Amino acid sequence: QVQLVESGGGLVQAGGSLRLSCAASGRSFSSSAMGWFRQAPGKEREFVAAISWSGNTYYADSVKGRFTISRDNAKNTVYLQMNSLKPEDTAVYYCAAGTGMATAITRPDYWGQGTQVTVSS
Repeated sequence: QVQLVESGGGLVQAGGSLRLSCAASGRSFSSSAMGWFRQAPGKEREFVAAISWSGNTYYADSVKGRFTISRDNAKNTVYLQMNSLKPEDTAVYYCAAGTGMATAITRPDYWGQGTQVTVSS
């Protein structure tokens, strides 16, 4: 079993920045691929970004160039740095874990409880 706990959400003005953190416990974090997803009100959950155990990254087109995913295996933590935020980035952001990148991107094995990000215009 894997436990994922997100933090760092909040309210920010358009153009601002936030950094989300996801602390993982319960299994070998360093060998897992990690991802971030988001779900806006009335919409389906969508993929945002993923990072492999070795540091390879993959982003949704909507956030490419604005968001950066990173990980610190020593701290069992994955981060999502969000810059140039837009009102359409408003959503609940979820951390996820998978055995590989394909799993982390399409059908993660584990999910966090989510953290709210609200971007005001």
